Amino acid sequence: MTLLQHELTDFTVQAFQNNDFHEVTKADVLGHWSLFFFYPADFTFVCPTELEDLADHYAEFQKVGCEIYSVSHDTHFVHKAWHDANEKIAKIQFPMLADPTALLARDLDTYNEELGQAERGDFIINPEGKVVAYEVISSNVGRNAEELLRRVQASQFVYEHGDQVCPAKWEPGEATIAPSLDLVGQL
Repeated sequence: MTLLQHELTDFTVQAFQNNDFHEVTKADVLGHWSLFFFYPADFTFVCPTELEDLADHYAEFQKVGCEIYSVSHDTHFVHKAWHDANEKIAKIQFPMLADPTALLARDLDTYNEELGQAERGDFIINPEGKVVAYEVISSNVGRNAEELLRRVQASQFVYEHGDQVCPAKWEPGEATIAPSLDLVGQL
């Protein structure tokens, strides 16, 4: 079963951001692009490398109008403790969502019941709150912020230009393809 075009269910979760706690709801996600970035747990091994990579590229995501929401089953209190204790995590300026009941992880089908935590899943959400791209990978393989940003930008392009598609390795400013019958078998 695919999650493409799945609309986020209503939710309210706690977040840690900019040394403060606040709620994030579905309404907060609507109207802009979002990257929901699930990881298994705070105080682990691969997770801080991924989150630092996202933190290092956060300004680029913001520049294209995409908010990053990192999500784990840890509470917002644990997110703060990790932020205070780890120099990689201290770089994070985006909301760190607390999902202790796995509401979000279950909604996006990345929750591992046996382990009691989310798998590594990233979900690009359009301004209507629908999934337009996602991947879920093994918990021992880290992801790449530059590739996630490229996929956000490609998703935004085709959202705005429904008559165009983006070829492999497409980057903003490069040529796209206008599908047509005369191109079948020619590319």
